[in-house]
Amino acid sequence: QVQLTESGGGSAQTGGSLRLSCSASGIISKDKCVAWFRQAPGKEREGVAGTHTGVDWTIYADSVKGRFTLSHDSANSTVYLLMNNLKPEDTAMYYCAARIHGCGALLSPSTYNFWGQGTQVTVSS
Repeated sequence: QVQLTESGGGSAQTGGSLRLSCSASGIISKDKCVAWFRQAPGKEREGVAGTHTGVDWTIYADSVKGRFTLSHDSANSTVYLLMNNLKPEDTAMYYCAARIHGCGALLSPSTYNFWGQGTQVTVSS
């Protein structure tokens, strides 16, 4: 059974940094995609960064490009999201998501069939 567990959320000031972690269990295949999404109150879930580990390809939403970095530690089955130069508009619940085989649009929620419980990120001005 696939299980995703996020950690590392918290509070930061504008311009600060946080690193989120997503620990995955039950995923053996190297052909998988993993992504980070976020959802602020009253807004739709937004894809932030996604990677297809089978082809080593990572993409970012325009809103975070140059500030956020997704990395993948296959040995520990963990995906990280390093968030630098945080802005108040980055405040949201952040979710890790995964799919084994058949990856489509990396930043589309409909691509993924496994989700974590989320971790809150709050950025104050």
